[in-house]
Amino acid sequence: MKSIPIPRIRGIRKRWILNTISILVLILALMVIAFSLVMRSYYETGIQSDLESQARTASAYFGTYASANDPGGSNQLSMAQDYVSSFEDGGSIELQLLAPDGRVCYASNGLTPSGTMPETEDIIDSRDSRTVASWVGTLSQTGERVTAVSAPLIRGDTLVGFMRYVSPMHTVDRQVTLLTLAAVGASLVILTLVYISNSYFVRSIEAPVRNITGIAQRIAGGSYGIQLEKKFDDEIGDLIDAINDMSLRIKQAESMKSEFISSVSHELRTPLTAITGWAETIMNGEAQDESDIRKGMGIIASEARRLSGMVEELLEFSRIEDGRFTLSIEPIDIKAELEDAVYTYHEFLAREGIAVYHSDCQEEFGPIPGDPDRLRQVFCNLLDNASKHGGAGKRIDTGIYPEAGDVVVTIRDYGPGIPPEELPNVKYKFYKGSSTARGSGIGLAVCEEIITRHNGELTIRNADDEAGGCLVEIRLPTGT
Repeated sequence: MKSIPIPRIRGIRKRWILNTISILVLILALMVIAFSLVMRSYYETGIQSDLESQARTASAYFGTYASANDPGGSNQLSMAQDYVSSFEDGGSIELQLLAPDGRVCYASNGLTPSGTMPETEDIIDSRDSRTVASWVGTLSQTGERVTAVSAPLIRGDTLVGFMRYVSPMHTVDRQVTLLTLAAVGASLVILTLVYISNSYFVRSIEAPVRNITGIAQRIAGGSYGIQLEKKFDDEIGDLIDAINDMSLRIKQAESMKSEFISSVSHELRTPLTAITGWAETIMNGEAQDESDIRKGMGIIASEARRLSGMVEELLEFSRIEDGRFTLSIEPIDIKAELEDAVYTYHEFLAREGIAVYHSDCQEEFGPIPGDPDRLRQVFCNLLDNASKHGGAGKRIDTGIYPEAGDVVVTIRDYGPGIPPEELPNVKYKFYKGSSTARGSGIGLAVCEEIITRHNGELTIRNADDEAGGCLVEIRLPTGT
């Protein structure tokens, strides 16, 4: 069985008209209908109450006054006819004198011919109950809607006739129609005012949203950094702030990405050029002696290691970006991992003329949860950065100590430090700053990712003392 497709309504204005105006129209229509019914009931109830009051008066008159002045009952019809003839509201209400069988004997304004048998429910109910009875309906003879009230005329225990008051309802219908039209007019005025005021409000939303859509499309098309003008300090303003911030961040990311690609291209070209040049020199027999060959092979091996390191950084970045970057958490000896990394780099840095001083604490740490390979990668990367960026100081200090339930690892160099304006950005991927030192610009971003996934914190700042340099601090929870 095929499902019936539901049409989609596009556009804020159309949705607003459907959801708001249609509901408002429905509410106003119900209010007008309810008002009309209430007014009709009010007028009909008022007329009915007035007629019932007059009917009770007439019935009481014949029950007391007429009986006292006509003990024999010979003139009762004549007295009733006189009462009908002297009825003062004959212009708007017809007073009828009915025989016991319901036949009209006399009418105050002569509109109802004598001998007419109305046979309406008020006459029947009054005859059966011997009390005042009322009826609202349409006369079968004329098709006119009326309110009729009948009061029995009783002499002793004998029903001698009825006094029947009949009021046409055309005046009430006209009055109710006028009031209903007035209510409809008021509803239209309200609807118009609501539409005008809300149209302005919808436009105040629609125009910025359309503008935001256009800017977003331009950003998607490559116009990074473009900014929107903020006119309102509300949710639309917050959205504009978010779009502007996103545009700037994309521009910065694209700029850093371009710089990264250019830098990586240069970094890859340098070791490849060295490797290719020395390989061709050795292969062509252009090396003068064995020492030149060993020197060339050493350069090839060194540049190959550096090239391998850059490729590994790129692979790590790729794993982070596509979600394949994982940790193998197990209990580890953090002091031993740091010492292994320092030992690994000690001889290498010594050949570069850089001394490494490791400061160990007396307190022993229990095993903490961590990935030993990833943490060793962080230590080695930071030591490598310290040698490249701070090697001019010819010294690197490392240390480990407990603080506030955490393990703190520090690595400090004595180089020129980092310009203060670049410190907040050094951990961002692709960021290289003003440094001319070699690197892919993602090593610190990978370190930050590893430490963060260990629920730790990596901070980089310039040393406070006169010796200068850069201080890296790693804070890891002990898990206890």
